[in-house]
Amino acid sequence: MPQFWYNVKTHEVEEDAQSDWTQLIGPYETRAEAEQALEKVRQRNEAWDAAEED
Repeated sequence: MPQFWYNVKTHEVEEDAQSDWTQLIGPYETRAEAEQALEKVRQRNEAWDAAEED
């Protein structure tokens, strides 16, 4: 089963990690999940920031 990765440098989804790992977020099971990687990161950062304020 292929894995999908989001490349933070090119802003493209890669199948089976083709770039250097320092540029990738993942792995994800589907292309759609990988396409939403930055949104997921933003949501997690907001949750962590909110938890720190408490």
